[in-house]
Amino acid sequence: MKKNLTWQVGHSNSLAEKPQETVPAIVPGAVQADWAAAKNWPDHNYGLNFKEYGWMEDKYWTYSAKVEKPDVSANQRVFFVCGGVDYQYMVKLNGEKLYEYEGMFTPFELDITDKLNGNDEIELIVFPAPKNRKEEAGTRAEANLSAKPPYSYGWDWHPRLIPLGIWKDTYVEVRNAAFIKDAELFYTLNETLDAAEITVAVETSQPAQIKWMLKDKNGKIVASGTRGNHTLKNPELWWPNGQGEPTLYTSTVEIYDESGNLLDTKNQKVGFRRTKLVMYDGQWNVPMTFPMSRNEPPFTLEINCRKIFAKGSNWVPPDIFPGKMTRDDYFPHVEYAKNANFNILRIWGGGVNNKEDFFELCDEMGIMLWSEFPLACNEYVDDEHYLSVLDLESKSLIKHLRRYASVVMWSGGNELFNNWSRMTDQSLALRLLHRNCFDMDRDTPFIMTSPIMGVGHGGYMFRYFQTGEEVFQVMPKSNRTAYTEFGCGGPSPVEYLKSFIPEDELFPPKPSGVWEAHHAYNAWVGEDTWLNVPMIEEYFGKIDSLEELVRCGEILQCQGYKCIYEEARRQKPRCSMALNWCYNEPWPTAAGNSLLTWPCEAKPAYYAVAESCRPVLASARIPKFSWAAGEEFTAELWLLNDKYEEIPAGKMTAYLKIDGVEYEMGAWEFEIVAANKNLQGPTVSYKMPKASGREFELVLRVDGFPAFDSAYTFVQI
Repeated sequence: MKKNLTWQVGHSNSLAEKPQETVPAIVPGAVQADWAAAKNWPDHNYGLNFKEYGWMEDKYWTYSAKVEKPDVSANQRVFFVCGGVDYQYMVKLNGEKLYEYEGMFTPFELDITDKLNGNDEIELIVFPAPKNRKEEAGTRAEANLSAKPPYSYGWDWHPRLIPLGIWKDTYVEVRNAAFIKDAELFYTLNETLDAAEITVAVETSQPAQIKWMLKDKNGKIVASGTRGNHTLKNPELWWPNGQGEPTLYTSTVEIYDESGNLLDTKNQKVGFRRTKLVMYDGQWNVPMTFPMSRNEPPFTLEINCRKIFAKGSNWVPPDIFPGKMTRDDYFPHVEYAKNANFNILRIWGGGVNNKEDFFELCDEMGIMLWSEFPLACNEYVDDEHYLSVLDLESKSLIKHLRRYASVVMWSGGNELFNNWSRMTDQSLALRLLHRNCFDMDRDTPFIMTSPIMGVGHGGYMFRYFQTGEEVFQVMPKSNRTAYTEFGCGGPSPVEYLKSFIPEDELFPPKPSGVWEAHHAYNAWVGEDTWLNVPMIEEYFGKIDSLEELVRCGEILQCQGYKCIYEEARRQKPRCSMALNWCYNEPWPTAAGNSLLTWPCEAKPAYYAVAESCRPVLASARIPKFSWAAGEEFTAELWLLNDKYEEIPAGKMTAYLKIDGVEYEMGAWEFEIVAANKNLQGPTVSYKMPKASGREFELVLRVDGFPAFDSAYTFVQI
């Protein structure tokens, strides 16, 4: 029996002080959200209101709750149970310290039965946000001696607002003295994938009779017994989105007393699948020069003996206060990913690793997850205290996530092998993480960081500031095994902008103020990231309204993303992954690379990317975005196929659509397209007629297969 508590929270300047004032607290949540709600502060997402929260990161925050002593029998115990606290904390009962810990990913439970006296108070004291005082104040480097994700210390899509507090479910629970402390199903698939060797591990608080059963997706019992080893013949496999059904079984462990009374039960969803990172065909031949170096590391995901092109995005925390997230909040995010034809999300290492609901939904919808540990863009030094915290926290994450079929690979963190992080594969933190993953989840692939040799991170703009080239020129020259981050900045929708930017600042947008605070200016490299009005006007002419600015910026973002995703797919099999930066956002951004706005609405770029990630589509490689009348417009035709099915021979026709008139460029009668293969066709061309407006389209149609048709927008200048 679980009982939620009624919490109050207040702050003080030291551990020895008591709060002078407390306010109602929502658990799970964040202390900042509670204090702001109690004081009727304006929305932190609006304007510059987030700056009012800065002082909170350096306070001690004390949660307190009265505990009514439950009426328990001699065979029952009372536990205080907590799923996680962000970040360092201490627990007291009636002033007595019971527990102390640093880290947000490790749950705990305390048997308080014998300490309750009928007039009891639990206190949970959250320490100030961890900071390395040797680093520059106000920067993400302050987080390099802690396992707290660094995103909230300030990023080009997140303000400096560091959440603290109880972020997972926390309650008092009455249990039978004999209960299940842990139950987990492990399995190994044989080489032909037609049998699973199962081990059921169960830990109980006291000796008890154990019963185990495994039910298929229809609720039929397909295996049963007790803990130990079992064999399941011909399991239905778990497949990623677009490759088959993400079939889940239910493993149930029950314990009974000697009289046959049920004492406790635990359920676990199980997806049977095998995951590997493997070399692409021909990769062992690169390089073939002397003196020989190592070959590029494997980066092709193989699921159930099938090499799969991974299409998806980078997941960042979906709210400044992730403790507020519920299943209802996660659901549309995961559903959008499924409907975008994605099969993978990378849980980026700078962010929070999400609640159970998120992983359950990804299991159910077939969205693979690449899970990173909380290291990003910092040098995490070989400090003994930090390593001890990382050891415990990483073990908690591995134990928690290894049971989800969707979690198909691990990574030590984000961008650690570069001149701003300066870590290597000899860094003790990464060696520790590699060891823990091997010991606890050996058969799930692990990489030290992303990117590694052969893998691309960036760029993040439609036109590269370093060379002036568009993505249309950069991508065909690229030669990567995976594109695990790339972006194409653009403005957010008009009505969305109006919801958090004061009316007198809306147009024209300017550096400083709300536009800059919400990442339209000076967010990454140079004043014009991520909005870049001068570039938009180069293509579309002088912009006279917010509506026109947004519409034109959206076109660039949509067409840029379509180019990158489709070009990455054209480079298969050497390239095996395309993940844009980024999928979602934790608060309203005025401009950026995301496909979903906060809290969860699709941008036009989302729909453009969904088109380019269809399993089969007509595609074209185009040399540039802007054209002049009289130029020869060229398009190299392709048919892209990620399905493990043949595509029948057919005919593709290309048209230029200008001022509502379609001009046929040429046709391609293509042969059968093999399973999971692309087919390159001819280059067609047409001399550009003079257009009355700036925008025109390239349209590709496949006879008899309208679902394969594609369209692209360009400008005439």
